[in-house]
Amino acid sequence: MTRNANYKNNRKARETKSPAFIAYHVTEKAEDKSFWTRIGAAWDHEDGKGFTLQLDLVPVSGGRIVLRTPTEATEERGA
Repeated sequence: MTRNANYKNNRKARETKSPAFIAYHVTEKAEDKSFWTRIGAAWDHEDGKGFTLQLDLVPVSGGRIVLRTPTEATEERGA
């Protein structure tokens, strides 16, 4: 039971903290265009030795996942 309680407490703390990175799925299209779709976010661990990646969408069509630091524009859009 303690393990689940710790998980819930850590999860709430992480959710109130701004993400260290925003996760995007990038698909390459014709004419050197690429399309970026936000699919999640990543938070750094307190010990500095890793990240927790939360994906809201899992890409199935190939492409790549890119992690970028959030910008003010990203936060204002709520993306």
